[in-house]
Amino acid sequence: QVQLVESGGGLVQAGGSLRLSCAASGRALRTYAMGWFRQAPGKERTFVAGISRIGGSTRHADSVKGRFTISRDNAKNTVFLQMNSLNPEDTGVYYCAADGVRVSPTTMISTYDTWGQGTQVTVSS
Repeated sequence: QVQLVESGGGLVQAGGSLRLSCAASGRALRTYAMGWFRQAPGKERTFVAGISRIGGSTRHADSVKGRFTISRDNAKNTVFLQMNSLNPEDTGVYYCAADGVRVSPTTMISTYDTWGQGTQVTVSS
């Protein structure tokens, strides 16, 4: 079983950037497809980005395409989410998640079996 810990969240002004990290322990990250999700206050958790086991394929939600980029460094057991041109609608708790079954990432919460505790991202206008 893998354990996930997110970091890198914080308060940023609109137009700014943040880089989130998700550090894994307990099992090699290369055996998991990975995803980033976010949950705004009072709203459901939604898919942001996903990456395949060795990083060969990625997918991003339409709302973040061109602004966010997911990547991974399996040697460091870490997944990243680079977030640029942030706007207040990006505010929320960001979670990384691991899927130990599939090679490629899905957008569905139910396919991810391990989650981190989340990191808060707040974008001020």
